Amino acid sequence: MELFFDYLRFERRYSPHTVLSYQTDLRQFSAFLEATYELKDPAQADHMLIRSWVVALMQQHQDPRTVNRKIACLRSYYKYLLRTGVIQKNPMLRITSPKVAKKLPDFVAEDSLNGLLNTFEFPQDLAGSRDQLILELLYGTGIRLSELIGIGHEDISLAGKTVRVTGKGNKQRLVPLNPTLLLVLERYIAHKQREFSSDSNARRALLVTDKGEPLYEKFVYRTVKHYLSQITTASGQQHPHVLRHSFATHLLGKGADLNAIKELLGHANLAATQVYTHLSIDKLKSVFEKAHPKA
Repeated sequence: MELFFDYLRFERRYSPHTVLSYQTDLRQFSAFLEATYELKDPAQADHMLIRSWVVALMQQHQDPRTVNRKIACLRSYYKYLLRTGVIQKNPMLRITSPKVAKKLPDFVAEDSLNGLLNTFEFPQDLAGSRDQLILELLYGTGIRLSELIGIGHEDISLAGKTVRVTGKGNKQRLVPLNPTLLLVLERYIAHKQREFSSDSNARRALLVTDKGEPLYEKFVYRTVKHYLSQITTASGQQHPHVLRHSFATHLLGKGADLNAIKELLGHANLAATQVYTHLSIDKLKSVFEKAHPKA
């Protein structure tokens, strides 16, 4: 299993959060096999044993999304075992995932979010300019939390007005930077250069803590929650990913092409992007009222 986790970290470039989730799920499955069937090696499990674990999870009333994530972990694990020659047949081919009711992603209203970004007076120091840049980058580019943390100075092109983003599977894409974001970025870089001019660690990562260390996930979570809690009381709207959802939803609401949004978000296929079409009902109503004879 440890070789599998290394494979996820270094070859697939999964985020630390995802690797931790897979470790938890796979070890839970391994413990189930040993306790129920006295089987110590998960590689020897067949589809019947795997299915019994899925049934046990459902009987515990676990959320279908949680169960599907655990199944996804096993799919990756047994596919890895098949690829490395540890097993000859993939037992996951006969495992089906439970159906999940579609859940629309949370997003923050455009007026509320722009009100925060345009009127809030961030402190005129390194911490204030960094916090503002975190919010502006997440909302202005739609990047993921792991992508935000991974940005280095070499990924920023002020002249080209772009940022190079390394996403899932180590895939890279260029995302444009809007004029406001460029100003915030330049102000932050100036603060950072004055504060850490001789610190080589601080020079590599774009976003750093007050001590010059690269940002980590909990730091960004706390920062985003602190500011978003001032414009929304819904807990589902106070985390970094909601800014990515807001980015896509607001673009679609303004008439942006769905394929363009897909490329900006770094989605592998259009199906992942199409969820945002359900959120732009106001745009659809507007088109209906203008175009339909009976409107």
